[in-house]
Amino acid sequence: MRMFRYLLIAGLLGAAVAAQASPVSYKMDPGHTMVLFSWNHFGYSNPTANLGLGEGTLVFDQQDPSKSSVDVTLPLSGLDTHVPALDKHLKEADFFDAAKYPVVTFKSTGVVPVDGTHFKVTGNLTVHGVTKPVTLDATLNKIGPHPMMKVQAIGFDATATLKRSDFGMGAYVPMVSDEIQVHITTEAEVPKQ
Repeated sequence: MRMFRYLLIAGLLGAAVAAQASPVSYKMDPGHTMVLFSWNHFGYSNPTANLGLGEGTLVFDQQDPSKSSVDVTLPLSGLDTHVPALDKHLKEADFFDAAKYPVVTFKSTGVVPVDGTHFKVTGNLTVHGVTKPVTLDATLNKIGPHPMMKVQAIGFDATATLKRSDFGMGAYVPMVSDEIQVHITTEAEVPKQ
């Protein structure tokens, strides 16, 4: 009987380790995700806009981060600068042309760990109908049971620098900077069954 108990415990421990070793799929939380971008305006100010999040899936393999991935859709209907006239202008043909290209998407093509909490996430960013490879510098903030949601959760921040002219949005360059600073912060949870 004791041998059976040991085998059962060993089997359960083995299953727990195997479960932890496999990739975990998380759904990004739009209420705790911000996709911020900023630019320089004629040298006077550095406005910021939030694209928010439509949908996002993050797959993270803690044992082998190279098996991780991210796939997000950012509808331009959610673009928010806190200045309605600027929101309207950014959605017009000078910039995003949201009527013709209503979403921004990012789909990763690779994840390379730098150390235990830092990663280079490469992927294809599609903006204004143009797809270009970009690299995000990502930091794992925390992983573990969410105290309020009562499910496994994960949080990341990521940054990148892009040129908007690469995506066919070169209006007012260089007076309005071509270079765009991107900062992303996100929480994601394992969907409840």
